[in-house]
Amino acid sequence: GELVASAQETKAPIARLADRVSAVFVPVILTISALTLIGWWLISGDGAAAFNAAVSVLVVACPCALGLATPTALLAGTGRGWQLGILIRNAQVLEATSTVDRVVLDKTGTVTTGEMSVAFYGTFGDYESAGDLAGISPESADSKNERSLSVLRDAAAVEALSEHPIARAIAGFAREQGVLAEGASAPSVSDFEGVPGGVRGVLSGAGDGAENGASRLVVVGTPEYLQAAGAQLSEGQLALLDQARRAGLTTVVVARGEAPNNEAAENAPAPQPVGMISVADTPKPEAAETMAQLRELGLEPILLTGDAPQVAQAVASQVGISADNVYAGVTPEGKSQVVRQLQKAGHRVAMVGDGVNDAPALALAELGIAMGSGTDVAAEAADIVLTRSDVASVVTALRLSRATLRTIKSNLFWAFAYNSVAVPVAVAGLLNPMIAGAAMAFSSVFVVLNSMRLTAFRK
Repeated sequence: GELVASAQETKAPIARLADRVSAVFVPVILTISALTLIGWWLISGDGAAAFNAAVSVLVVACPCALGLATPTALLAGTGRGWQLGILIRNAQVLEATSTVDRVVLDKTGTVTTGEMSVAFYGTFGDYESAGDLAGISPESADSKNERSLSVLRDAAAVEALSEHPIARAIAGFAREQGVLAEGASAPSVSDFEGVPGGVRGVLSGAGDGAENGASRLVVVGTPEYLQAAGAQLSEGQLALLDQARRAGLTTVVVARGEAPNNEAAENAPAPQPVGMISVADTPKPEAAETMAQLRELGLEPILLTGDAPQVAQAVASQVGISADNVYAGVTPEGKSQVVRQLQKAGHRVAMVGDGVNDAPALALAELGIAMGSGTDVAAEAADIVLTRSDVASVVTALRLSRATLRTIKSNLFWAFAYNSVAVPVAVAGLLNPMIAGAAMAFSSVFVVLNSMRLTAFRK
């Protein structure tokens, strides 16, 4: 409620134009009225007629319609937006919606559901024998051999300490399968590290799947993260990883190594890749239609993600985003760089995101749109906040904002056109003050009724 109220108190840039015109308009009308009085007095010598004409000019030119043009439209537009789950933070946003030509959408949680689920896991041999991974389901723990289960168990034990959506999906799935114990029987993890790209930690304790309860280093993440940790994937393993990603599955590699020893850390053997875990994040049902509607509005959708290029291209093809408009493998800091790159190319950018990592890009874009499922930080950095998590609300927000701006412009056009016609008629003495007052009142009523049309806005 407070956000809507504050938005209704702000002024759009076009309203400032009306203010500047009004500042000149009032003294000009006073001057015209005075000249009308003098002119009629000198020409006709009829004081009553001169006085009526002068008063008619003042009455018919009362700038009520100019004053009502913006606030009534903004009140109706933001009020309707509130009903549709769209919060417009200020009136300046309305101008931005009519000028943007690129819409950058974060993948996870915006174009996709953001509800990660394990689709497949196991050793590299499991992936090789699985063939086509598209459309597969995770096999139950009972049908997996111990080597495959140990891949899931080790990865889940380390991922359980991370807050990343992929990590939560892996740990949650392992608990559901009874592979990862909880409470006092949970494996002990030390030297945990979690950064963009992967996690690592040292597992120890009996009952955690380690042979003889021995401690070991577990590294889970992208090939680049594993390479930084010293693990190297063979060409065959990289080919299997590429196959899984091309199926649209976000896939991480699991590697094991000896627990670091401070005395011989430099001579410790590198961790060895032992398997992979694939996580699925399906596009939202309305995503494809939304992309088509954005193009109808003259906006080109662009997909932005930190995921692998193969996964990003798979999602883009499902929702109808051009392969040339996909930016994959982007770091949280890199999202702002992509927005800046598009701006340097002459585009005006709308950014749609939902996470704390999206906040800088939301603030940098000409128009920032935060999804309702996102963080408070993202909402604070955005110009428009969507209380619903469906991506179709993006189109609704843009259409409502543009409709509100069109209404403001039509109100101002009517107010200026009315005065352009009415003032000369009053100067000519063709209006008496009563008719002039009625005409002035009608102009204000027209502006209000025109604005109220926004309350019937439909998605």
